[in-house]
Amino acid sequence: MSDAALPTVAEVRAAAEAVKAALDRHLAAVESRIGDDDPDVYAAFNELAAAAEEYDELLYDRYDEVTPFEIPTPEDGLPYTGPAEPAAFSVLIRRDYAVVEPARLIAQAERVVAHDREAELDHDGGTADALGVLFGEYEPDEIASRAKDFGLEEGDSTLWIAASEEVAEPGEWLGSPFGHIDPQDVMHRFDVSSVFDEDEGDDGDEADESDDEEAGDARPAERGLTTA
Repeated sequence: MSDAALPTVAEVRAAAEAVKAALDRHLAAVESRIGDDDPDVYAAFNELAAAAEEYDELLYDRYDEVTPFEIPTPEDGLPYTGPAEPAAFSVLIRRDYAVVEPARLIAQAERVVAHDREAELDHDGGTADALGVLFGEYEPDEIASRAKDFGLEEGDSTLWIAASEEVAEPGEWLGSPFGHIDPQDVMHRFDVSSVFDEDEGDDGDEADESDDEEAGDARPAERGLTTA
């Protein structure tokens, strides 16, 4: 990294202050926690992990030094502590996209509106309104498989299977759909990211790379983690 690209001293100090503030918020959340699956504690944990990782990276880039913090990753995350035979479970999915062709996205939404009287598209809404129309018309899996058709580019994605003591009552968690999950209730997770392609490329041989190119598979590599 060139000197011009190095983070400034002020940026490193700001990151350090962010870690201190995140520590205070985490401690406060733990001290006032309500039950073992308090979403405030979970959120504070994630904020602290993100702040510590940011500080560690800036510290290394600027001073070539590291911290003793160890940020959990999918490979060495929290151990599963839930039941061996859960009576119920939740599936949580996150998929990231980049809007690379806004005109194509809006055109696809306009086609839906033209054939569906219930669909509405506010032409002043742009891509935000178009996304509402398309996700109202198509299943998320179909949009994922046809991302390019909709002017989208897939980013990272993850799927979590988390154990539950019982099926939630209708509407019980709608106010905070993802805040009730304890990381230690996650039995399995499956991550998809182009970074796994890079990892495999470092260890693979040229023949494997040629096979991938011939197959024309442009989807990011998938990595599954079983935590049970």
